[in-house]
Amino acid sequence: MYTALYRKWRPMTFDDVVSQPHITATLSRQVAEGKTAHAYLFTGSRGTGKTTCARILAKAVNCLDPHDGKPCLECDICRAADAGTLSDIIEIDAASNTGVDDIRELRDSAIYAPELCRYKVYIIDEVHMLSNAAFNALLKIMEEPPEHIKFILATTEVHKVPATIISRCQRFDFRRIREEDIVDRLMYISKCEKIDLTPQAAALIARLADGAMRDALSLLDQCIAYSEHIDPEVVSNAAGVAGRDYLFDILEAASKGDVSAALGIVDDLYSKSKDMSRLCDELLIQLRNLMLIKTVPENRKLLSCLDGEAQRLEKIASGETLDGVLSKLGVVSDCAEALPRAVSKRTEFEMAIVKLCSQKPAETTSKGDTSALERRIASLERELDLLRSGAAAFEKPAGRAEPQKEPSPEKAETSPKNQPEVKEAPLEKFNRWEDVLDRLTELNPGCAGALQGSEAYVRGDALMILVKNEFFLWLFKRPENASSLKKAAYDVTGISYSLHAKCVKNEDAPPKNDAVSELIERARQAEIPVDEN
Repeated sequence: MYTALYRKWRPMTFDDVVSQPHITATLSRQVAEGKTAHAYLFTGSRGTGKTTCARILAKAVNCLDPHDGKPCLECDICRAADAGTLSDIIEIDAASNTGVDDIRELRDSAIYAPELCRYKVYIIDEVHMLSNAAFNALLKIMEEPPEHIKFILATTEVHKVPATIISRCQRFDFRRIREEDIVDRLMYISKCEKIDLTPQAAALIARLADGAMRDALSLLDQCIAYSEHIDPEVVSNAAGVAGRDYLFDILEAASKGDVSAALGIVDDLYSKSKDMSRLCDELLIQLRNLMLIKTVPENRKLLSCLDGEAQRLEKIASGETLDGVLSKLGVVSDCAEALPRAVSKRTEFEMAIVKLCSQKPAETTSKGDTSALERRIASLERELDLLRSGAAAFEKPAGRAEPQKEPSPEKAETSPKNQPEVKEAPLEKFNRWEDVLDRLTELNPGCAGALQGSEAYVRGDALMILVKNEFFLWLFKRPENASSLKKAAYDVTGISYSLHAKCVKNEDAPPKNDAVSELIERARQAEIPVDEN
């Protein structure tokens, strides 16, 4: 029976683990000195060696003849562990055993001494999937474990593991495997397996694997089934990704604003069954390369491209500005995030391509030409005038007289009757209330739902909300809800309002202008945000 490469070439000892020397050196030294902990937590992204190192550590602590803290692979314990027949090394998939009963069963069996080994080792994979009750049950035995018990927890989402569990473990963070290490490993395996793999193809596989050795070996397996001679074109076809030339053609068309050419390339790729998600990821990588060329052109090591592609990238970057590249990065990044949920991935990606081609190049200003800068200043001044005129439309609220200047001695005799009266600011219906509710729906959907059918009136910087649902008054007393509503109003109008609320139960008789004015004044005098009386 054929065995998948990632299973056949799984590391058997610490020396075989790739790109994790900070972890393997520490673990082997602990085993050699007999100072192993009772609980370990291995965390990191997929395919970085967490479960593999857990199995090696379980063998090493029980090996009959360890060499410098590494398992010998020849004793009965090591052979039984590699064959999966050793009863004292128990692997538990937390994704399938999430309940408290599963952990209670583990706790009950842990009190018994190991049958053949020195230690009974429990390897709990994807431990973050356990329920809260299961974590509490696990915590009890991890606090005071028997001397013959060791726990090795592995997870890709350490933020979901309770702090009480983490604090009782020695934590090791696994890094993404470097591309050059993946290439070296792929070339070594291909030599042993007599696979015709070119270095360029190995580099492309390593890039697509995104730091995961298991993904790289799975993709190599896929390429073996596709062709006997594996080059970059075979990798692209087997993985369903765009060839390198297609990517650069898309970027050049986007730089020139040629929508027809860019969509034609996408149509050709789609007809060849190219994966739109993979194509989007590859395009994102090349846009990152353009960003790095525009910011740190002297550091070529940061670029993620094959030999000979840097010159073409530089040619494309010469026709772009940094702001334009960053804007394109944002468009493609948003597309990559939306693709998994899209009804039509092709349409979603084509929308992103149209946006890329429709973007206008940013204005540049030379030392001797200040026209672009002057146009921007003039535009900002016009926007500032509009904001000022909009703010002036809201008069000062009544009851808040502006400070009077000290009268001069010559005008001290002037009768108060001759002084101009301060007019009370009129009460107006708030015409932008629907816009505020739309913004509040984005910030706080629960609070916005309670404002259905509500009205708002404004006088100066006071905003009076009339609701038909008493539940909103309860919500409005919570600081986070009042704060989100105030922010929504500020985002829409640019004015920081003082907020007041009143429940109007009679739907057939809307409040009169003077009644609303009285409510605002009562709320102000009481200095509370909600008036329920």
